[in-house]
Amino acid sequence: MTLDRLAATIASRKGADPETSWTAKLLAKGPEKCAEKFGEEAIEAIIEAVKGDRARLTCEAADVLYHLLVMLAARDVALADVLAELDRRDGTSGLAEKASRA
Repeated sequence: MTLDRLAATIASRKGADPETSWTAKLLAKGPEKCAEKFGEEAIEAIIEAVKGDRARLTCEAADVLYHLLVMLAARDVALADVLAELDRRDGTSGLAEKASRA
């Protein structure tokens, strides 16, 4: 799966030379910077969704997924754990799931 490969690539960049890897450069700046970058990319995706530009939204959505995985890696949260949480929620009404968190 593409996201699994991307998550593995990101994990392999931890501790790599920030001069040769954008991912290593982001991770070297710490979890807070990774979260900030994720937020910036999410806002860019929102803007393209509002504009209705499908091609730009597709590109921005890819950026969001990449930066989400970098942010998760910065906090040592595995993609598998996120997917397991989604599996746990499968078949549960979104309204019921949200109410269970309150």
